[in-house]
Amino acid sequence: MELQQVRYVLAVAETLSFTRAAERCLVVQSALSHQVARLERELGARLFERTSRKVRLTAAGEAFLPAARQCLEAAERAAAEVAAAVGEVRGRLAVGLISTVTAVDIPAGLREFRGRHPQVRIGLRVGASKDLVEQVRQGALDVAFLGLPTTFRPEGVTARELARGRLVAAVAPDHPLASRERVPLRELAAEPFVDLPAGSAGRAQTDLAFAAAGLVRDVAFEVDEASYIPHLVGPGLAVAMLPAAYVPRLTGIAVVEVTDAPTRIETVVWPRTGPSPATAAFLALLGVPEDPA
Repeated sequence: MELQQVRYVLAVAETLSFTRAAERCLVVQSALSHQVARLERELGARLFERTSRKVRLTAAGEAFLPAARQCLEAAERAAAEVAAAVGEVRGRLAVGLISTVTAVDIPAGLREFRGRHPQVRIGLRVGASKDLVEQVRQGALDVAFLGLPTTFRPEGVTARELARGRLVAAVAPDHPLASRERVPLRELAAEPFVDLPAGSAGRAQTDLAFAAAGLVRDVAFEVDEASYIPHLVGPGLAVAMLPAAYVPRLTGIAVVEVTDAPTRIETVVWPRTGPSPATAAFLALLGVPEDPA
């Protein structure tokens, strides 16, 4: 089994097309197909079912993929470690983050990092904190920047706290609460809310705060991405609880302090095996210590 064969199989599995896989791998289709067939003969099983209309993974192919990805990632990590030993930073930097991160300036950091280390392939993924933790644990991401309730402890990864702050209420500019300096949770409980999906880390901090106060709120709208919340708050469709450090980026809403607001912790996580050379360089650029304070 050769690494190039593994790359070809993964490309076909991701595109479900030998033609598109060959284009991605910058090789002619006949050469890619030949190498995939050669690997199948070596393994003694077909990895793909091929018809004139479509390509799909077989059960053997599904079983092959997780270990194949790990194999390729380990080989790339080994090459990056060798490069780092002679003073070069190469390989991959796959970054995950939630859209409300404020403790570090990710775009500015990536701009400087790319200038310093142009040979590193950079990927960026925005998602939910719990999903990002799992992707770091599985190796799909190298590092992720999260927003978590104080009760959540990321498992299977190394975590460092970056900052913590309270949530504030976001309301429409003409909302009756907009003129208030502060408001308790019990008054907010009477309002329709827009929030992230139930079960998400971003939603949990507010749910836990209302539950601890013995209050029930109405989440009338659920959105997958926090950046869309102001679009429902501004017209007066709902109110929301957002990180205090994040709301200065927003326009068209009013912000009110909440007297018994929940706390959110911004956290960075990376694999327990340690950061890759590219990840370590990125963390150092952002001023994030690898060792616990």
